[in-house]
Amino acid sequence: MEWTTWLPTAVALLLLAAVATSLLLVNRIPTPWSALIALLRAAAQLAVLSLILSGIIESPALVAIALVVMYVAAVFTAARRAHAGRRQLAALAVSMAAGNLVVLVIVFSTGAIEFSPRFVLAVGGIVIGNTMTIGGLTARQFRTAVGDHWDEVEGWLALGAPPPVATRQLARSSVLTALVPSIDQTKTTGIVVLPGAFVGAIFAGASPLEAGRFQLVVLASILAAGVVTATILIRLIGAVAQKPTPVA
Repeated sequence: MEWTTWLPTAVALLLLAAVATSLLLVNRIPTPWSALIALLRAAAQLAVLSLILSGIIESPALVAIALVVMYVAAVFTAARRAHAGRRQLAALAVSMAAGNLVVLVIVFSTGAIEFSPRFVLAVGGIVIGNTMTIGGLTARQFRTAVGDHWDEVEGWLALGAPPPVATRQLARSSVLTALVPSIDQTKTTGIVVLPGAFVGAIFAGASPLEAGRFQLVVLASILAAGVVTATILIRLIGAVAQKPTPVA
């Protein structure tokens, strides 16, 4: 890519970062530099990723290693966001692995998407990222809900209810809350949102119909992986017998 393309890109990025950061500073929002730091991290990570992908995109073994690295990073990111202890960390690892494996096996075994290293990496990366978000949201929301409604949970426990029963309704609500962004994104695709996979496929030369088919498979994959992750996770962490510490 020529410098004439990079120069306006750099200017636009600087202006967008300045808008976000200045408004956070003026309105005294906590951690006002977070948007700028996130953008700088994204730029550095995408630069490294682009260099790495150019060397592994056609290698099944290297793609598998890359997906494992993404998965491990996603698990620890979700755990950090949820302030998870060792037990919740293990639960996140199991549930996110299940969500990703179920979806990838279905998508590629049915032939819905070509089974090749580049497509496995693309779909796998998208699904891993979304299970990270949904897993972290589920764990965080459940912990907050239990803390906020501890009197109710404690009442159930005092009546002899097992811990999973005492928190069952809170667990169900937490799963739904964590899935709302993915459900809303799916419902508004093509009306409010032009999703990245669709736009990327168009830019890569695919026809609008083929790009739409690919995006539909991706959206279904995100939803299915999210539901598998959230429901398994809540079963693994739903037995709470002590009031959790508040989430910061």
